[in-house]
Amino acid sequence: MTSRERWTVYPLLFLAIGLAIRPSVSEFEINTEVLSSSHVRCRELMIESDDGTILLHMGRVVDEGGGRIEVKNASGENTVAIGARPGESFGQVELFDGEGRLRSVLDGRNQ
Repeated sequence: MTSRERWTVYPLLFLAIGLAIRPSVSEFEINTEVLSSSHVRCRELMIESDDGTILLHMGRVVDEGGGRIEVKNASGENTVAIGARPGESFGQVELFDGEGRLRSVLDGRNQ
């Protein structure tokens, strides 16, 4: 191998090794007006208003609980929550007042 070939091959080799061992990017942001997909897989989904207030939160919202959907009002307080709480094997619908305080629970036990 000539000196000229080494100056081409070795830097490319080190670049490839460096790219292979670096940590993978697990978080990135896409800024777009419309995103269309036939399938989306994620651990959590949050919908925010223009001022950053979370209006809808889907995912494992409660620690160690199952899947949950929380719908919030314009000030970010819970209005309706659907899902499972930690330690419970049944789903429930929780209704909140205007200040985010739990008012009523509908679950499999309520007939």
